[in-house]
Amino acid sequence: MLSRVAHSIYWVGRYLERAENVARIVDVNLNLMLDLAETANKEQWAPLVQTSGDAALFAERYKTPTRDNVIWFLTFDPANPNSILSCVTAARDNARRVREIISSEMWEQLNTYYHMVRDAARDSEALPAHNEFYARVKLESHLFNGIADAIMSHDEAWHFLRVGSLLERADKTSRILDVKYYILLPDISEVGGAFDNIQWAALLKSASANEMYRKRYRQLSSAKIVGFLLLDQDFPRAVRHCVMQAEGGLRVISGSPPGSFGNAAERALGRLAAELNYAKVDEIIAGGLHEYLDNLQAALNRASGAVFDTFFSQRPKGRRRERHQP
Repeated sequence: MLSRVAHSIYWVGRYLERAENVARIVDVNLNLMLDLAETANKEQWAPLVQTSGDAALFAERYKTPTRDNVIWFLTFDPANPNSILSCVTAARDNARRVREIISSEMWEQLNTYYHMVRDAARDSEALPAHNEFYARVKLESHLFNGIADAIMSHDEAWHFLRVGSLLERADKTSRILDVKYYILLPDISEVGGAFDNIQWAALLKSASANEMYRKRYRQLSSAKIVGFLLLDQDFPRAVRHCVMQAEGGLRVISGSPPGSFGNAAERALGRLAAELNYAKVDEIIAGGLHEYLDNLQAALNRASGAVFDTFFSQRPKGRRRERHQP
């Protein structure tokens, strides 16, 4: 497969997953506002910008992190390359470059998705409810992935699409979890109390993890929630599961046997998978959850860079190297 084709389809997966997860991160706060009693309802929108990694760009464009500013910045702002609108537009642009690889059903679904978001951006004040819009974003992403799984040959192109989606999902699950670090409790005595539990429950819902978590643990526990979202090997949105599946996808592409690595990308993901396999949640919390998530996101960035260097940047001499998309 040509590296430019692999590169484009990899970024279709990443951008669509990113758009879906931005919707999830915004949903953290919207769910939180719904779950809190009015007396305790103190909206905090700055954490969403901090965890998105775009705080500097936000500060350039807006004075204060109000509800309207943050929602617009993360959802519709065309100047924000990581807004939902920008991500879906970029995914569609990449998909157009590989029309001969993806099916017509995938292209039509992505077009429908794009027009839904674009129309909402043009008339955002007419949105009936933000929650419904973000639910629609998640649904449109699921439809695209479902179509790809059902009718696309599970060959190299499909694996590149999956690897892109899985790496992005691992990163964003860690960021959703990191939101809890920035959302302030009214008082230190609230740790472990009702207010604290509502925040943790909102996080689980935003990762679509609430029901699976409840079936396994029933009671809310911060340590168990952290362990479930980070270290579970079966839950499809857990970081460990994503990393293991992405590593497996690369092995299928390159043909490397388990327990070895044939390139820098497999080595980076294999090392990260091993660290997650042997990690213990009590040690993560004792060392500082925010610090652990910071290091995890850096490791995921290195792995993404290794994937780019291994599969997408190789070009004959004299030809321009493809740009690594954000």
